[in-house]
Amino acid sequence: MTFTASTPFTAFTEKLLTVPPPIEVAGRHIKRYHVTADPDGIAPDVQDAAYKILPTLLPEPDGTPPATFVVLHRGSDDGAYLNAYSWTWDNVLHFRFAAAGQPVLGCPDRDPTHFIRPDRPWIGCVWELPPILHERDAWVRHMLAPEVPDLNAYLTDSLPEGTTGDRA
Repeated sequence: MTFTASTPFTAFTEKLLTVPPPIEVAGRHIKRYHVTADPDGIAPDVQDAAYKILPTLLPEPDGTPPATFVVLHRGSDDGAYLNAYSWTWDNVLHFRFAAAGQPVLGCPDRDPTHFIRPDRPWIGCVWELPPILHERDAWVRHMLAPEVPDLNAYLTDSLPEGTTGDRA
C-alpha cells in the first residue's frame, strides 16, 4: 500500500494489555502478553488456536535457559497474531510469528482461529512492541547481571497490565 495525502487513517489509540500467568510449552517457560481493544479480552477459541501453533514457533534448545515471551494480539478486524520471542545464544532474541484471519499475510480465510506461519521479516506492530524493552531489561536484571542467574525471578517479572503505551 502506498500512502498519499488522501489515504484514510483512523485515529491511533492504545490497546489493552493483559498478562496471563506463564505456561510451559515444549519444555520452554512462556511469559504471556495479550493485546486487544476488546475489554472482554481475547476469545478463548482464539487463545486455544494460538497456543496450539506455538510449539512450531519455538527454537531448538541451545543451552540457554528455555524462556520465551509471547504477544497474542487480536486485531480490530478479523486478524489475530502470535509473536514468539525466545531467548537463545544467552542474550539474543529468536523470533517467529503466526497469523490468522488476515488475507494480506497469506491467511486462507478470515477465521481468527486458523493460524498459519507467514514468511515475513516483521517483528511486530506498534501495539505488540511494548513488552520487548521490558523483557530485555528483565533478562539482563535476572539472567545476565547477577552472579547466579534466576530464571524464576525473570518469569515473574512482567510488564504491568494496562495499555500498550503511555508507560512513563
